[in-house]
Amino acid sequence: MKPNLLLLGFLAFTQLVGCSDKTDPKEPAKSSTSGGNPITAPVDYLGAIAKAQKSTTSKLSTLGIQQGIQAYQAQEGHLPKNLDDLVKAQVIGKLPDPPYGMKFSYDSTSGVVTVVPK
Repeated sequence: MKPNLLLLGFLAFTQLVGCSDKTDPKEPAKSSTSGGNPITAPVDYLGAIAKAQKSTTSKLSTLGIQQGIQAYQAQEGHLPKNLDDLVKAQVIGKLPDPPYGMKFSYDSTSGVVTVVPK
């Protein structure tokens, strides 16, 4: 019975020590998209939404192109020299538009497409 109490006490102690909150409760939580000011919260929120939309659009665009590159390689036996080859080979209908202020960068040696600033 005594070893069980010691084990239970040890587990309770480690739970309390491991879960202690080491942040100052008076200090507001920091966020990468928020300045912490309630007045600018709507602007911070809209900025975060725009950033997430741009990121999602670029990921979806590159995903479709990446699948086209794989299909081209399976069909032709080699990677395309440029992204226009995907349209010429009728693997994809047309290249998607990159997000505003961005462009597609294609590495013909590895077959990797990325979205980079103009």
